[in-house]
Amino acid sequence: MEIAIIDYGAGNIQSIKFAFQRIGINPVLTHNSETILKADKIIFPGVGEASSAMKKLKATGLDVLIPTLNQPVLGICLGMQLMCKFSEEGNTNGLGIFDAEVKKFSNKVKVPQIGWNQISALKTDLFDGISENEYMYLVHSFYAPICSETIAISNYELDYSSALQKENFYGTQFHPEKSSSAGQRVLENFLKL
Repeated sequence: MEIAIIDYGAGNIQSIKFAFQRIGINPVLTHNSETILKADKIIFPGVGEASSAMKKLKATGLDVLIPTLNQPVLGICLGMQLMCKFSEEGNTNGLGIFDAEVKKFSNKVKVPQIGWNQISALKTDLFDGISENEYMYLVHSFYAPICSETIAISNYELDYSSALQKENFYGTQFHPEKSSSAGQRVLENFLKL
């Protein structure tokens, strides 16, 4: 199985690569369109700021390519947020895959949220074998509100989408590569999609 991790200069791609290597998969890091199109599964990571990340995607044409992909795609953290239609972070238009507008947590809570939080209301095969209220690792100042594409919920000040899914596109606000055995299970389930 060929797994491509999109390398566009925004993300903790090494930890994602190591997480797959622990389950016997050696993913390729790439920004090459042909390599991405040929891959069986795509990981779209992201750590950083939305507007600068979108500029990097546009510079390589990945902003046009990603929404057209037909194989399973998993956006992680900022990768998931960039798959939404808009983000308040830098007033940034996203890829428009998910029908959600990413918002910033208020100043009533410590921002960013850093650490372990529970996920609940789990839907789809991405969460096979994972218990309700399992803990996952999160680091984020912005969130995707609950919407029709929500497949997992977390609460920090309010309920928000900790995972989204539309057709072959999946996104997790949490970091499965840093979330112990449950996170590893999410990656294993993604490989089965």
